[in-house]
Amino acid sequence: MDELILYNNENEPFIEGRALHQALGVKSSYRNWFSRACEYGFEEGRDFRPFLGESSGGHPAQNHQLTIDMAKELSMLQRTEGGRQIRKYLIEVEKAWNDPEAVIARALAISKKNILELQQKCSALALDCSIKDQLITEMQPKATYHDLVLKSKDPIPITKIAKDYGISGKKMNALLHELGVQFKQSGTWLLYAEYATNGYTQSFTWENNGHTGLHTYWTQAGRLFIYDFLKHKRGILPIMEQTQKDG
Repeated sequence: MDELILYNNENEPFIEGRALHQALGVKSSYRNWFSRACEYGFEEGRDFRPFLGESSGGHPAQNHQLTIDMAKELSMLQRTEGGRQIRKYLIEVEKAWNDPEAVIARALAISKKNILELQQKCSALALDCSIKDQLITEMQPKATYHDLVLKSKDPIPITKIAKDYGISGKKMNALLHELGVQFKQSGTWLLYAEYATNGYTQSFTWENNGHTGLHTYWTQAGRLFIYDFLKHKRGILPIMEQTQKDG
């Protein structure tokens, strides 16, 4: 009879209605037998749960998960020797289920399962925090340099931007020329058309001993453009970010 007993997700024992119907040797169809059984006051959700199983023909057939109490009563109602034997067996199953040692064992198993789930959740949270910390760390240097730039409002010469990178203004101009950002005309650095309309530079006229010319100054937007451009094109960072990265 051991094959009659199954266990649900909560590890509670139950019997399938069709299996009990067959074990009891009931002559009427399962549908009629179960319908009559429900007349004794059995309630769905408390005493049984319906589900679709497979009949002998392989087609879906109505079946039920019966509690041990309901199965005992149905066995007793048959008033047969087989019914009495099954009822007696179910009483023993129920006793074993309610045995204090079995109850403690189930409680320990549930506790272990809960602890394992909590450990997995904690590990996932720790990993998530580590990833976020790394992303914040990676983003922090950029945010720090941007904050520094945003504190300034006025246009600045290329020499000041070059100082952020530890190089001379002449070398910075040459680098930007090499990367196709600017060109030199009549002694003045001018942006190529692709960048000229973005507000990156401002030109100021100078006069000396009757001679005039233009000085190209970079706006703060232009300063940030140089930062992003050099970082992504050449992997070049300002000194303050190089220090943070090395640290």
